Amino acid sequence: MLGDFTYCNPTRLYFGRNALDGLKQELPKYGPNVMLTYGGGSVKKSGLYDSIVAILKSAGKNIVDLPGVMSNPTSEKLIEGARLARENNVDLILAVGGGSVCDYSKAVSVSAYYDGDPWEKYFLKMEEPECRIIPVGCVLTMVGTGSEMNGGSVITNHAQKLKIGHVFGDSVFPKFSVLNPEYTFTIPQYQMVAGFFDIMSHIMEQYFSGTDDNTSDYLSEGLMRSLVHSSRIAAKNPTDYEARSNIMWTATWALNTLVGMAKTQDWEVHMLGHAVGAFTNATHGMTLAAVSLAYYRHIMNDGLKKFARFAVNVWGVNPEGKSDSQVADEGLKALETWMREIGVVMSLKELGVTEDMYGGIADGTFILEGGYRKLTREEVIEILKESM
Repeated sequence: MLGDFTYCNPTRLYFGRNALDGLKQELPKYGPNVMLTYGGGSVKKSGLYDSIVAILKSAGKNIVDLPGVMSNPTSEKLIEGARLARENNVDLILAVGGGSVCDYSKAVSVSAYYDGDPWEKYFLKMEEPECRIIPVGCVLTMVGTGSEMNGGSVITNHAQKLKIGHVFGDSVFPKFSVLNPEYTFTIPQYQMVAGFFDIMSHIMEQYFSGTDDNTSDYLSEGLMRSLVHSSRIAAKNPTDYEARSNIMWTATWALNTLVGMAKTQDWEVHMLGHAVGAFTNATHGMTLAAVSLAYYRHIMNDGLKKFARFAVNVWGVNPEGKSDSQVADEGLKALETWMREIGVVMSLKELGVTEDMYGGIADGTFILEGGYRKLTREEVIEILKESM
């Protein structure tokens, strides 16, 4: 490891079948007004909403409901939530749902007491909060984003056709998160496997960078192997507790900043995926799946040794008698086989992308420098075409 770093993660996790008991321990730390953020009706149909409301009432909390958080939270919804939190003097935002609800709640936490336009400040200018920040807690019902233990928040502005993520500092991390794998059992198969690929993509974004012998890369390889193994089980039997618990834990460690320590990082697949999502409103994990193979084949020769290592250490490719290029190519083929096996989207066409969108998507794709190759706009369009 060659880089200097400071590591801190302030989020307390409660994990397992009895994890919701942790909410009872946390609530006395906060004031009386709690805002519940959640998506559609699934948390009510499952009974989780009622369980949480009962705990909040028994703790003497006043509940402010904010339903309707969409899978790609919008700047308009952010304004609504910030206003509601401020008007009700909210002391804690409790996000109940998947990564989008957690992302959204963090955005609301830094926006409620900001006088200007939070979209411009936090997502266009990438500035840090200077106002009061409302604490956030999470009860997770879908895995993938790792938002339960990081400062990330992704918001979409449909008018500007932009989807932008801001990784805030420690002060915006959830104060606590409740992780019960059983809460993920009722997620539809499409959303479930999209989450699986989101996890894999998070790890690969950090893994495919750098040339030093970095402990983080060994950790990433173990996480990827665990994910591949458990996802194959869960794709066939979504209620396998052991598989879903391993996946939930892997998702958290994939993006709680640990495996990125002392490394440059790529994140270009996410920039491509976000730009596609801004045009199609497609599920995040599926946008990543649709562009990943074309992108990695495009940059493979720039980071050939790492791609060959990926093939051997993650997919078990036998390197004997083969060139690095042959080994690396087999690794990407193994990745493709796994993607098809679990059932993710394999092309942008499946997400509704059309040729007339190429220019706009390319314009909305932020070009980063942390990976093995810095793309040009022309290369972005080439990758989009290859992803169709």
